[in-house]
Amino acid sequence: MDLGIKGRVALITGADSGIGFSTAEHLLAEGVTVVISDLDQAELDKSAAKLNGKVHAFAADLTKPADVAALRTKVLDAVGVPQILINAAGITGATGFFHEIDDAGWMKTLEVDLMSAVRLVRAFINDMRPTGWGRIVLTASEDAVQPYVDELPYCAAKAGVLSLVKGLSKTYAKEGILVNACSPAYIHTPMTDAMMEKRAKEKGVSFEEAIKSFLDEERPFMELKRRGKPEEVAAVIAFLCSERASFVNGSNYRVDSGSVATI
Repeated sequence: MDLGIKGRVALITGADSGIGFSTAEHLLAEGVTVVISDLDQAELDKSAAKLNGKVHAFAADLTKPADVAALRTKVLDAVGVPQILINAAGITGATGFFHEIDDAGWMKTLEVDLMSAVRLVRAFINDMRPTGWGRIVLTASEDAVQPYVDELPYCAAKAGVLSLVKGLSKTYAKEGILVNACSPAYIHTPMTDAMMEKRAKEKGVSFEEAIKSFLDEERPFMELKRRGKPEEVAAVIAFLCSERASFVNGSNYRVDSGSVATI
């Protein structure tokens, strides 16, 4: 399917692996000029090489305003104004029951999973507005609407992302910039690999057994009974970035195998 975005410019954060990396692959296939960003330049360069060197790669820590400002300068100098902005940066953050998590755990999680998105959009929105066309996709999570008791900071941060998306969609749609969220559930990424390695160690089981028990005990409504693939999420993000999604604004697209139990 031709998504109608050939020649557009996209910036994808959290893109050295997982969902962000797969989204870069999808957009490159559509003829988009792509910039990827993540924390470590060396890892980014490896990822860029896997993409046949067809992307620009700039490291930035989105929890640091100075890094975000520097990223903006590098992107504008290299490719001009990005008309597509995708934030896939995120961490599991502080885990445990509510009474076990201190302020530092909450703040670190909120800084990465909510404030990074705030800073990214704020850095580029005034560059995007005069172009009259834009797509912003922020990665949320099933946890935003179905919180889990052992990761409330992450759940609260992702709920904040959904609220941010809705507010931005009301602010900028009249200027041609459509803003939406994509909410994955339990995707095969380095983040869930780390979660499962920890679970396997704690339970004294194999990695695959940890995945199976997690699905059975923690995600019983994921009807396909497997982790999602990054490309399954990236396909939805790419759609939301496209001309095909020209009437989609302020929405949250769940890619979760049915994990969210409500309608």
